[in-house]
Amino acid sequence: MPSCPNRTRSRDTPPTASILNPSRALDRAHLLRPAPAEPESTTPAQRENTAFPPPFPPEINRAKKKKKQHTADEMRLHLALLAALLTLAAAAAAAQPPFRGYYYLLDCGAAASTTDSRGLEWLPDGGYVTGGEPHQLPDQGLLDPALATRRDFPHEPGKKFCYELPVDRNRRYLLRPTFFYGASSPPPPVFDLIVDGTFWTAVNTTDDVLAGSASYYEAVFGASGRNMSFCLGVNPDYTSAGPFINALQVIQLHDSVYNATNFTASAMGLIARTKFGSTDGVERYPNDTFNRYWQPFPDSKHAVSSTHNVTSADFWNLPPPGVFNTALVAEQDAPLVLQWPPIPLQNDSYYVALYFADTVSESSRTFNVYINDYSFYEGLTVTSAGLSVFATQWILSGLTRVILAPISGLPPLINAGEVFGLFPLGGYTFPRDARALEAIKRGLQNIPDDWNGDPCMPHGYAWTGVTCDKGQIPRVISLNFSSMGLSGYLSSDIARLTALTDISFANNSLSGPIPNLSNLRNLTRLHLQDNKLNGTVPQTLGIITSLRELFLQNNELDGAVPLNLLLNQGYIVNIFRRKGCDTQETKLIY
Repeated sequence: MPSCPNRTRSRDTPPTASILNPSRALDRAHLLRPAPAEPESTTPAQRENTAFPPPFPPEINRAKKKKKQHTADEMRLHLALLAALLTLAAAAAAAQPPFRGYYYLLDCGAAASTTDSRGLEWLPDGGYVTGGEPHQLPDQGLLDPALATRRDFPHEPGKKFCYELPVDRNRRYLLRPTFFYGASSPPPPVFDLIVDGTFWTAVNTTDDVLAGSASYYEAVFGASGRNMSFCLGVNPDYTSAGPFINALQVIQLHDSVYNATNFTASAMGLIARTKFGSTDGVERYPNDTFNRYWQPFPDSKHAVSSTHNVTSADFWNLPPPGVFNTALVAEQDAPLVLQWPPIPLQNDSYYVALYFADTVSESSRTFNVYINDYSFYEGLTVTSAGLSVFATQWILSGLTRVILAPISGLPPLINAGEVFGLFPLGGYTFPRDARALEAIKRGLQNIPDDWNGDPCMPHGYAWTGVTCDKGQIPRVISLNFSSMGLSGYLSSDIARLTALTDISFANNSLSGPIPNLSNLRNLTRLHLQDNKLNGTVPQTLGIITSLRELFLQNNELDGAVPLNLLLNQGYIVNIFRRKGCDTQETKLIY
């Protein structure tokens, strides 16, 4: 089943998307029809340089709100502009090569690749994650081989365990993790899903386990960099067992798909993707590059089927043509009323897309579309060529009713629909700090297995040993890596963490020199004792005026202690020089 719309929040998670006043204009519903034939004057070069424009829709009528009446000339102008824009969009799509992009099908916990019944190859996940243990599930007659194994992570509160996936910057990606714990007692664990620095949702598969089925969650995120992290977070407010995962799909979407959402500010979590009139199970289509799942919505009284083909390549969301071969059709002169999605929703903003195609070839019908008694689109004319209507920020709350009211002629119908919840991105660690920590990590061995993903975000899920402030763009203010069993060297990039006040690498096995830390003007404590550091004590330590504690004992340092350290007053210096059998020296300055 798809993810629940109610995003259970972890500690200090970001607020929800802003709520609009339902008595005001809620959103604009946008009509997309297949583009007309491409003008002969359009050259291939022009097509290649044509970007997908934003939709240019007519504004819909609202309940409880008067609006300006468009003249006939204005409406004709709007429709002409819309047709022109869609022509350009179709030309750009036609000029592009077959789309693929980054595409991951990961079989979590598997030792070798597997192939499912559709011929899709699933790869082992070990190359993309550093933590967790593979677990083989007993044979339960599963049709999907990706559910035969899972990866289990330890229950360590406050840690997140991340998959690191190369992606294209500024593209958008469909993420679909799948969870199947198998027969279990006690119930399966509950945990958080995190993408980059954003809390997505809480995973609770208890009901599906009792029904003997798997759970899948789906969202669309934009990529802000060349890597995207998908993480499972251990929230101590949930259960006492660690998270798990069976499969992960990460699929790059075409630029036209869900392109009306601002993915630099928001992400979309799937609530329902439905094929109306279908009596089968969940349907997937070989010609859908994005491998989307369509849930059935059976209704024997109103279900019909169609055999004519809809060219869905002209739709921006690129629905597979197969979703148009069934529909729910109202009775003559009666409205079609659907409770959809079939679950109550919290009061929030939603992306709603509805798909229509007349089931009678060369025919058309006109009707009004309402959602919860608000006008969604009036005077919608549907032909066998098909069209879609979508709204990017429509307010829904509780149970939702979709009403198709006839105007004249044939009764209204609907083929498919999608609803996504919108939620704000949670932010990122200050970029220079994040890059510095990655450089420090590369210089160390035996690092904690949660040093992946965003170092500070979301709040409550910082890397082990890293403390960040609570700013809108968090800064790293403390590193406490004492007694972690680390080896390697101390990277000079640590000096780029200019908000640091405390550093401790005490009681590890670090070697090499102490880097120049003079840029750390807020540093008050530096504990590097009980390592294997060598070279001299840097003179630059004496010019850090904020420094109050400097512990370097039990290393392999040599040379004289700099005078600026010996002469400064107001802080503690504890230096043991250990070289061969020389006598150790301690210097304390108060």
